[in-house]
Amino acid sequence: MPGGRNDAAAMSGGRSGGIVIDLRSDTVTRPSAGMLAAMTSAPLGDDVYGEDPTVTELEETVAELLGHEAGLFTVTGSLANILGVRALAAPGTEVLCEASAHIARAELGAHAAVSGITTRTWSAPGGQIDLAQIRALIAPDLGPYFVQTAAVSVENTHNFGGGAIQRSYDALADELDAAGLPLHLDGARLWNASVASGVPLAAYASRAAAASVCLSKGLGAPVGSVLVGSAELVREARVWRKRLGAGWRQAGVLAGAGLYAIRNNVERLAEDHANARRIAEILADAAPGSVKPDQVDTNIVVADLAGTGKTVAEVVAAAATAGLRVGGVGATQLRVVTHLDASAADCRTAGEILARLLS
Repeated sequence: MPGGRNDAAAMSGGRSGGIVIDLRSDTVTRPSAGMLAAMTSAPLGDDVYGEDPTVTELEETVAELLGHEAGLFTVTGSLANILGVRALAAPGTEVLCEASAHIARAELGAHAAVSGITTRTWSAPGGQIDLAQIRALIAPDLGPYFVQTAAVSVENTHNFGGGAIQRSYDALADELDAAGLPLHLDGARLWNASVASGVPLAAYASRAAAASVCLSKGLGAPVGSVLVGSAELVREARVWRKRLGAGWRQAGVLAGAGLYAIRNNVERLAEDHANARRIAEILADAAPGSVKPDQVDTNIVVADLAGTGKTVAEVVAAAATAGLRVGGVGATQLRVVTHLDASAADCRTAGEILARLLS
């Protein structure tokens, strides 16, 4: 299969050097031979001048897929989110999001530190949309007395929610439209949501005023995300990208990897989902209650070790000794993420290693 392990495994250290299976994240993949060829043959130009044809092609391709006018290629998903939120919310206003959302938990306070935007949060299992809580949080313009809600942000799939697909997305979008509030979509793994649910990318992303998707999570590109929105929003975001020191020059080398990823590595995400479900089933047998396999929507398994008598730190360390890298995302939560550089056999082995450690 193009872009899969047939040519990627050889570039990721094989199976002979210490740590052999890395399931800490789907960002650990290495470019395949086909992707490297696409990178080295990409037509190039200076993107700060708007002259890199491969970057332009990537931005236009992603914008069309997501049902928007324009796109902006950024170095990271965090930067795409910073730019997207900044375009929707002015300094001194707030964005609402779920308590474990990436923009609140894993972007180092950037929205406050860089943009002067605060967050208030709701909390729901799996990071899901909770319409009642959101309605109660929305703060109208009450003059110089309270922070005003400027936008609502949703993450789909939800990383720390175990790769969960959002269930009430359209209902929230309808309510926000009626309230005149924009929706920000952190769609870093929106590809996974679309493949698993059968919902087209544009059906999710076109409802948002600003949306981001990642090329290095799941799709195997070495770096990069794309922010999409209206032409006006993207023009403003481009200015802020340069202002933050993140303008690109001959970025088509990396955009070529992104285009290859989109054209070759999206549909195969279903394999990662199946592998994650299999790992969850193995863990559920070894440590009942640690994970519910039927709640594993995509390629992330979050196991709760609270009832196992094991700590996350000791399981992570013991797994590494056994040749498996996994990570912790909370005091009792272990995270396993499947990806294109980990075969079905690798994932089955990973599940068996963890099962031995938890039983």
